[in-house]
Amino acid sequence: MRASLLALSLLHSAAAAAGPRLRPGSAGEPALDRNSLGMQFRLLPAGQFRMGSGESPARLARDFPALEPERFSKLQDEGPVHRVQISKPFWMGVHEVTVGQFRRFVEASGHVPESIADGTGAYGYNAQYDPATSPRHDAFVGRLPRYSWRDPGFPQGDDHPVVNVSWADAQAMAAWLSRVEGRRYRLPTEAEWEYAARAGTRSRYHSGDKPASLLRVANVFDADTAALWPQWRDQALPGRDGHVFTAPVGQFAPNAWGLHDMHGNAWEWVADWYGEDYYAHSPRIDPQGPPEGEVRVRRGGSWHSWPFYTRSSFRNWNRPDTRYVLLGFRLMREAER
Repeated sequence: MRASLLALSLLHSAAAAAGPRLRPGSAGEPALDRNSLGMQFRLLPAGQFRMGSGESPARLARDFPALEPERFSKLQDEGPVHRVQISKPFWMGVHEVTVGQFRRFVEASGHVPESIADGTGAYGYNAQYDPATSPRHDAFVGRLPRYSWRDPGFPQGDDHPVVNVSWADAQAMAAWLSRVEGRRYRLPTEAEWEYAARAGTRSRYHSGDKPASLLRVANVFDADTAALWPQWRDQALPGRDGHVFTAPVGQFAPNAWGLHDMHGNAWEWVADWYGEDYYAHSPRIDPQGPPEGEVRVRRGGSWHSWPFYTRSSFRNWNRPDTRYVLLGFRLMREAER
């Protein structure tokens, strides 16, 4: 308890020393704020956007020739394209939550992440592991107790995105920050996430339609990473981004709203349950996702994701108790009225 109180005191002291919390953004960027953990947030405006994708399988097959054609006929959950209104401004995390920030939360709150609490661990990278030996040909080995958010099997610094965290772990950090600061933090909804990722664009990525445009904005499966998985080399983005595994957050160019790594680096949990046909009957204003489900949505792709799967519209999911070597999160904070 004494250690937790000391940690909280240090957090508040650091925040006070940082000076004013609200700063104007640079030209064209929303205002910037920094919280007690040093996490940066941009104030995004309320607005409308077109959510989802209606690209034809033929066009996708043309631009992603290395993928099997049947993959392009299994994207019904990206449509129909529908107009969504985000009715209130909100503060979106500039970066994915980092290892260092998550550690400070764990130390100050006493939260025990699920990978440790249930003793089953997580997934991780092991150079001796052969994906061909796995029933699903998974690229990583696990779950194993040796892996957790502290050790995904490859080196990470405190400025790398935390991975191997469950949906409940992300919720716990948001709830703790809300209590400590008296302002509501949470995971973004799927609609808020895509609105923030697009930042006014309608292209596949905020950098354009061409996969090659990702080299300057995202840490994805490229020639550096493919060297460890040569069986998937034909799916790699041509070129090198200098990172085999995760990269420090903020190393790549941001989108128009000043948000980094909305594509790649780590998949990001969002708040919603997954519904394959949800877009067909989604509310127009502030959709929250289905009222119940079995799996939660994740967005954005990772350092190991092929470019096709890092598109702004692509939807993926996992069971909430998943702790995977590619999966982290980003928090948002509701704007004060």
